Amino acid sequence: QVQLVESGGRLMEAGGSLRLSCAASGRTFGSSAMGWFRQAPGKEREFVATINWSGGLTEYADSVKGRFTISRDIAKGTVYLQMNSLKPEDTAVYYCAAREGSSRSVYARSYDYWGQGTQVTVSS
Repeated sequence: QVQLVESGGRLMEAGGSLRLSCAASGRTFGSSAMGWFRQAPGKEREFVATINWSGGLTEYADSVKGRFTISRDIAKGTVYLQMNSLKPEDTAVYYCAAREGSSRSVYARSYDYWGQGTQVTVSS
């Protein structure tokens, strides 16, 4: 079992930077691939970023590539999403997710555990 708690979401102005954190607990965190997803009002949940178990491999949605960075601190049991050059279209609830597998995945269905989400709102 893995428990996930996101934090860091807030109201931001376009062009700003924000870092989201996901605190994970559970014996499998160190071997779990992690992901960030987001869901805007009236839209389906979409992939944002993923990182493998060691932190050595990452993958990003085209919409955030070059602006967002996913990282993890295994010792602290935390995954981060650094978001730079924020745009109004980044407004969404951001969810942290963990999967039993160690490899990255862009598919929400491959994740086994989810946090409650944190709201990010970007004003123009």
